[in-house]
This record gives sequence, C-alpha cells and structure tokens, in this order.
Amino acid sequence: MLIKPGAGFPDHPHRGQETITYLLTGAVDHEDFAGNAGTIEAGDLQFMTAGRGIMHAEMPRQNPDGSANVGLQLWVDLPTDLKKCEPRYRDLRAKEIPQVDINDKVHVKSGGVDSVKDLAYTPVWILDVEIKPGGKLAQPVPVGWNAFSYQLEGSAIFGSGDARRTVQQYHNCVFEAEGDVVNIEVPENATENARFVLIAGQILNQKVVQYGPFVLNTPEEVRQALFDYQFQTNGFERAKDWASEIGKSMVH
Repeated sequence: MLIKPGAGFPDHPHRGQETITYLLTGAVDHEDFAGNAGTIEAGDLQFMTAGRGIMHAEMPRQNPDGSANVGLQLWVDLPTDLKKCEPRYRDLRAKEIPQVDINDKVHVKSGGVDSVKDLAYTPVWILDVEIKPGGKLAQPVPVGWNAFSYQLEGSAIFGSGDARRTVQQYHNCVFEAEGDVVNIEVPENATENARFVLIAGQILNQKVVQYGPFVLNTPEEVRQALFDYQFQTNGFERAKDWASEIGKSMVH
C-alpha cells in the first residue's frame, strides 16, 4: 500500500471482514460513519472490523517533503457467525508493540493477536523481522495455520535442506500449513540487512466469496450487501447522507 500525495481511499463500504493496517512510513487518517476518527503513524497497527457494515475513508497525511505514505493492509475473513457483528476499530501504537532482540543479529516486532478479547476475532500473527548478515531465525508457527512472508528490504533464505529458497525484495513466500517452524537466514556475505513481515493466521475452513469491498460466504450474501448498501439498510443506515471530512480532498 503506497499512497502518494493527492491519492487515498475516500468514502467506501465494507462488510464481512477485518482489515489490519501496518504503517511503515508517514501517517494515514481514518474516519467512519459511526463518528470514529483518528490517525495512525509509522509503526502503528490498526484493526478494523467491518462486521455487518461500515462506511469509512482512509486518507494519507501530506508529508512536508512530498513523499508517499507506505504501509501494508491485510484482509482477514470473519467467521460466519460473526459476519453480522457490530463494526469497531482498535489501534495498537508502535510503543505498545512488543519488540525483542533474539540475539545481536535478529530483531523481531510482534503484532500478533490470539483472541476476541484482544484486537481481532480471527487469531493472526504479524511479525516484523530484521536479520543482519550471518543471522538465523527458527520461528515456530501453529500447525494448520496459513502463513506467508513478504520481503520489505534485502533478501533472505527461507526453508531448510532441499527446500531452501532465496526470496528477493518485494517478493513473498508461502509456507505449507502442515509445518510447525519457519527457518530463515541471511548469508554472512550479504551486503545489506533483510527485513520482512511473517504473517500467519488460523484457517476458518469456510467458503469465501469476495466482491469489491465485501467478503461473504455466498453469492446471495454479496447481492444482499449490494442491496443493503444502495438502500441504506441492515447495517448501512448511517451511510445515508454521510460524507467524511477527510475524503473531501479527493472531490474535484
């Protein structure tokens, strides 16, 4: 997610999923039809539950040097029995995210959430990992979870034995759900540090039908979402005549 000056995501709806936004540089404002508003900055995490329906805007702050705001946004499916829950926001500030130096070559920031009482309804781990040349990490992951990595900076070697693969910057690596550990290393002769996010989440084992901003279980539910949004019913009542303040910068 690279948001340049003058760009952004003005007023739009969601239903049926959660989004997790991890901002790497800059700042992004958000505002929704329930009166929630705020800003996340570099290093912050934001968890947004769309549930039965939300309409919001996400717009970048204008940086003095004209640079873009850069972040990652993960869409997480909601369990079927929670698709109609009330929408909500929770922010986790950079200073609240646990950090640990595994050794002098491996640094990990952990934005994982494991239960409803925390930040997200579906258990998800987000690890921001930096490894210096010569560093190694063996990261346990729950068996049966989906897991993948995305390379932010440098390159790293993932896997062990014949399955070892080098992953370059801006590429991802998807892991087998049967595994219980991810092995990563950066060669001693590497010319730069490697930084990547390792993301893992519980598999819900349910059908997913995604259409634009809606993530549901059947085509009929998608059609119902379109109808409800168009006619401001069943969770979208507050969308009637609502317009965000921050989204107005995109109106010409």
